[in-house]
Amino acid sequence: MKSFIGKRAIASGVSLVVLVVIVFFLSRLTGDPTDLYLPIDATTDMRQQFREMNGFNDPLIIQFGRYVSDLAQGKFGESLRQARPAMDVVLEAFVWTFWLAVITMALVTVAAIVIGSLAAFRVGGVFDRLTTFFSLIGAAAPDFWLAIVAIVIFAVKLHVLPTSGTGTFWHWVLPVSVLFIRPFGLILQVVRGSMISVLSSAYVKTARAKGVRSNSIIFIHGLRNAMLPVITVIGDQAAAILNGAVVVETVFGFPGIGKLMIDSILLRDFAVVLAVIMVSALAIFIMNLLIDIAYTLLDPRIRY
Repeated sequence: MKSFIGKRAIASGVSLVVLVVIVFFLSRLTGDPTDLYLPIDATTDMRQQFREMNGFNDPLIIQFGRYVSDLAQGKFGESLRQARPAMDVVLEAFVWTFWLAVITMALVTVAAIVIGSLAAFRVGGVFDRLTTFFSLIGAAAPDFWLAIVAIVIFAVKLHVLPTSGTGTFWHWVLPVSVLFIRPFGLILQVVRGSMISVLSSAYVKTARAKGVRSNSIIFIHGLRNAMLPVITVIGDQAAAILNGAVVVETVFGFPGIGKLMIDSILLRDFAVVLAVIMVSALAIFIMNLLIDIAYTLLDPRIRY
């Protein structure tokens, strides 16, 4: 296990380095931040002073070398917009996205596993057909459309939920609900398909012949063997939300890492953009590592 984790850490480290290099140079192609942070009537001397103060007047390769040197010392630069350490800005936003992802994926996982398993137990029945129909619609519905429709119905028309912010429980209802729909549809379909395959196996038929209760067959005998492909999809969806539910956070004004990423790109806050990339990549690495560990715990063939 230690050797496996070490190999994954090395591979993820190499990927992170390549990603940081690419993002560093591509972000510089968006333009000179001087045009955004100084007034239109700023003099040439003011512009030159701003560039020198922030190191923008140096060649790109010099700027990159300085950035790598700072990273080696644990420095991630300062936010141009907020004039404070970029990593502090990112971590504050990441906490909001983290809890948004945890709440959403906890609800999604429980609901998808229970409903998908019950649908698979009676394939072709009314419950199965209704479940399949609505889950496919949910999996195909675009997040931005769902977010806008939710605001129009529940905030503008009915006046029962706020459109943005995080002050109360009700501020979380719309973002969580919109983020819930797509992964729920995807995971439910995977659970259903995997459970159909497991429930048609010989050992499940034997359990039925012995008179084992349906609940035990579904959630004890069948679910564990059906969970391997489900875990992969759950991990992918959780990583996607952790990486920043960009559209949903932007529409609802949710102060998470996705909205921060968009704002930082538009304002050419390069240090924050790079810090977001690093935190997001690390979160995805940890999520993938947890998936691999879960695989080894559920499948003894992998463990031994």
